[in-house]
Amino acid sequence: MFQRTVLPNGLRILTSSMPHTRSVSVNVYIATGSRYESDEDAGISHFLEHLFFKGSERRPTAKEISEAIEGVGGILNAATDRELTVYWVKVARPHFALAVDILVDMLRHPLFNPEEIEKERKVVLEELAMVNDAPERRVETLIDEVCWPHQPLGREVAGTRESVLALTRDQILAYVARQYVPNNTVISIAGDIVHEEVMEMLSAALGDWGRGTPSTWYPVIEADGQARLGLEYWRSEQAHLNLALPGVGSLDPDRYALGLLNVVLGEGMSSRLFLEIREKHALAYDVQSRLSHYLDTGSMVVYAGVSPAQAVPALQAIEAEVRRLLDPIPEEEVTKARELSKGRLLLRMEDTRAVAAWLGGQELLSDRILTPDEVVAIIDGLTATDLQHVAQRLLPGQARLAVVGPFRSERRFREIIL
Repeated sequence: MFQRTVLPNGLRILTSSMPHTRSVSVNVYIATGSRYESDEDAGISHFLEHLFFKGSERRPTAKEISEAIEGVGGILNAATDRELTVYWVKVARPHFALAVDILVDMLRHPLFNPEEIEKERKVVLEELAMVNDAPERRVETLIDEVCWPHQPLGREVAGTRESVLALTRDQILAYVARQYVPNNTVISIAGDIVHEEVMEMLSAALGDWGRGTPSTWYPVIEADGQARLGLEYWRSEQAHLNLALPGVGSLDPDRYALGLLNVVLGEGMSSRLFLEIREKHALAYDVQSRLSHYLDTGSMVVYAGVSPAQAVPALQAIEAEVRRLLDPIPEEEVTKARELSKGRLLLRMEDTRAVAAWLGGQELLSDRILTPDEVVAIIDGLTATDLQHVAQRLLPGQARLAVVGPFRSERRFREIIL
């Protein structure tokens, strides 16, 4: 599926040739994110993601960068997470060289103009305000604070208003010099390309990029004995609930069994939560479960948006479905979950950006790269017994709850936490 080369400076390059496609996607992954930040640096990874778009040596303004890629119909964007930052571009095949040139110019020769830093600081503050003004988003941050209190993993990725206001240009330059180095970087490219062409292009553009000594991420501090409930008053017509259960890390062998268990519980319109909470009892319009996998921990979180008057009945119904995972799961449900997981994975692999992300993300965060066929084989090998095993391993752990809605008292919720 792919070829891999490591340059002498430690830069890892992966390619996947997809000659049937008309596009090429280039993803640049940096091993840095909010888990790499001290309290003083909180939000700096995300702030930087913005700043790299604000001008480079050969394209001094944000307008010139955006016009260069949009002028050929391409898409240029980036994202910051807890354990990585990714910059990506997708273009039609004739513009592949331009796409590489734009990314290299942005990331290796940014201007970080002081005036632009101050302007973009205001933009980031508006982004934080937007997140904090949406209760369905706020509850996601609150559940992380409850699960992993007083540590980077429990913080909003973009930091806080106070931390963003305090970041200086010197901090930014020091962080870039430490983290944005080739031996901390992976470039993955998928599309109508050949590996030799890519290597010739990237060796010329990045072969002289000097190695560094990047800092590593902060390990999780387990929250045993900490508060299990977070409640935030919000004058709204809905209550937003996040019930978090223990999960597994991204390298844990049980992650695939947990993935199927999550499908059974709350992924899709035929999941148990959807059928029970929405279709049978009409307690919520939106109810679902999701997994988070980090290098050393994880979680399974159930979300529901409900009428405040129905918050307690909805939570009780959700908890009943969670407990039911401890019972043997009928084979037909396991088969459905298995086929849904495989189908969605394989459908994603038709897109060059998804393939580039598949390769780059695994290379950066895992000890090996599995192909889609290898993952399909793992999923095919899972049984109802495997799902019951992972449920019994994790569900005895303490649940945690975040509630954002028109409630002043925690009492009614404390009585029903698992």
